[in-house]
Amino acid sequence: MSRDSERESGRGPERDSERGSEVDLPGEAPGGAPGEAALPGTLPAALRSELIAFRRDLHMHPELGNQEFRTTAALKARLECAGLEPRVLDIGTGLVCDIGTEQWDGVRPMLALRADIDALPIPDTKLGVPYHSTVPDRAHACGHDVHTTVVLGAGLVLADLAKQGKLPQPVRLIFQPAEEVLPGGAPDAIESGVLEGVGRIVGVHCDPRVDAGKIGLRHGPITSACDRLEVSLDGAGGHTARPHLTTDLVTAAAKVVTEVPALVARRIDARSGLAVTWGRIESGHACNVIPQHAELSGTVRCLDLTAWRQAPDLVHGAIQEIADLYRAKTVVNYIRGVPPVVNDPEVTDLLRDSMELRRGTHSVEDTEQSLGGEDFSWYLEHVPGAMARLGVRTPGERTVRDLHQGDFDADESAITVGVEMFTAAALLDGTYR
Repeated sequence: MSRDSERESGRGPERDSERGSEVDLPGEAPGGAPGEAALPGTLPAALRSELIAFRRDLHMHPELGNQEFRTTAALKARLECAGLEPRVLDIGTGLVCDIGTEQWDGVRPMLALRADIDALPIPDTKLGVPYHSTVPDRAHACGHDVHTTVVLGAGLVLADLAKQGKLPQPVRLIFQPAEEVLPGGAPDAIESGVLEGVGRIVGVHCDPRVDAGKIGLRHGPITSACDRLEVSLDGAGGHTARPHLTTDLVTAAAKVVTEVPALVARRIDARSGLAVTWGRIESGHACNVIPQHAELSGTVRCLDLTAWRQAPDLVHGAIQEIADLYRAKTVVNYIRGVPPVVNDPEVTDLLRDSMELRRGTHSVEDTEQSLGGEDFSWYLEHVPGAMARLGVRTPGERTVRDLHQGDFDADESAITVGVEMFTAAALLDGTYR
């Protein structure tokens, strides 16, 4: 039987020919009908119902970055109920929790499962659902409630496996705050020690373009870098009848808006996808008065890690060149956001094999690199890891409820998919070292 055939049938490979090592997993023996899981760690029906209720409770009570006190308390209580010992992060919200460390030798690195727990400052515009946000102008419109529930569910299943002696090595759960707040909550979580003893890290992000029951994977960059840019322009104002006696800041600002993106794009390899995009321009109060001050703000995104490191100098230089043509004084505030998430090939294959063993080869599809940013990237500056796109679109649904929109929602069957992929990854992880 081929490796692909084994995956389609739900049978685990007896030998990993690529790595040349025996795959010795605890628990159930391989076999069973097509689509039947060959590994322990599937999600019991009662727990599945509980997790859906937990996700809906989070959805009804969204909290912004670094304010996730209720969410943190709910997670802590449920983990403690399972006999675990979660620790609140030093920053006051978020949790870290280890599973199966009783017999740990302290040498073998752990696999970490990461979730982000914050919501967005936008109104929930969904209609006809019982779990509509109860907090004005706050919504889980990016799926973080799903991410959180997936990691919680995986933790509860793995804790049960650990009690049965079926967890081959310890696993760490990371519930991270403030992903939506640049540069993200990941650096603070890392400062709190969440990566100590961790060898690999995995995460998921909801993708409304992918059907529930599937995941999207990609070797290498899967998200883009994202920084924030704020520019102030100042100069002598005056009457619009005599612009030659002024700095003409409105024209200067307009030229910065239109010329800087083009200038930057010509000074770096086009394959890096470096893009300056403006979201705000503000200047003046009267139609016949040239103002003395203008403000611009926007984002800088790029696909490539090397380009991201070069971007501040390139953008500063381009802004200064254009502003100098109009004698405008500039103050540029370039705010570092997040680098690209660059998936480690081996950890990506771990997620692929985990998903295929659960649900067959048809359950994994290739995905493109997104221009969105994700602070999961900061963890990958320290340890190898990978992020999967978790399908949350109801199969057959034509409407795509995109991320960061008030009507975003997720097919809740995706929770089971994420939990079972993560539990399989925890069981398979030792074979990838």
